[in-house]
Amino acid sequence: MYLTRFRINTARRGARKLLTSPQAMHAAVLSGFARPEDHTRDDARTLWRIDHSQDRQVTLYIVSPAQPDLTHLVEQAGWPTTDTWQTRPYTGLLDTLAKGQTWAFRLTANPVRDGRKTTDAPDTQRFGAVTVEYQTQWLTKRAATNGFLIAAQADGHLNLTVHNRQTHNFTRVRGQRPVTLVTATYDGVLQVEDPDPLRRLLRNGIGHARAYGCGLMTLAPAGTGPAR
Repeated sequence: MYLTRFRINTARRGARKLLTSPQAMHAAVLSGFARPEDHTRDDARTLWRIDHSQDRQVTLYIVSPAQPDLTHLVEQAGWPTTDTWQTRPYTGLLDTLAKGQTWAFRLTANPVRDGRKTTDAPDTQRFGAVTVEYQTQWLTKRAATNGFLIAAQADGHLNLTVHNRQTHNFTRVRGQRPVTLVTATYDGVLQVEDPDPLRRLLRNGIGHARAYGCGLMTLAPAGTGPAR
């Protein structure tokens, strides 16, 4: 597994197109791999996430089974002569995970809830969870089955912040109805309870809309700030 960091030049027209269309960004990310087995395998898949920092830098993060070649992205949305991308092995971090460790984490996800459009509707449907309460519950309910718990702060509250809450509308195929996608970014500290399911999460993602920039969790030593 590999973790790749690519800084996006938001002044370029190609970058603006990619940042407004998760469908286009997904296609651009997969175009960085020569063979299908380089981006999707039985035990791992390619995940990506867009991070916006306080200094207005926009960064694309990719976790993938093989190393990507992002030359096309540099030409379209980067700095061809002064900055390209950085890829480093990710397997070493995965192998060091152990019960009891604490890590800072960042995750952008598609939190959803089941419900009915009307009280007499026969079937439940999946809706985007749009409140902080529901979005927090979405993650905490999935933590234990994925091998971790959200750590508590000194005041007893969860060490978790939910921010950059957005609703995206985009079209996958021209002429079809647009897709509505609710996303939220989580920053916090987790405690490892079972390394194996956590490794699976880090390799395969969590939740829905993984093709559209959701589901990628990254870790960093606790106390060093958001995990990138």
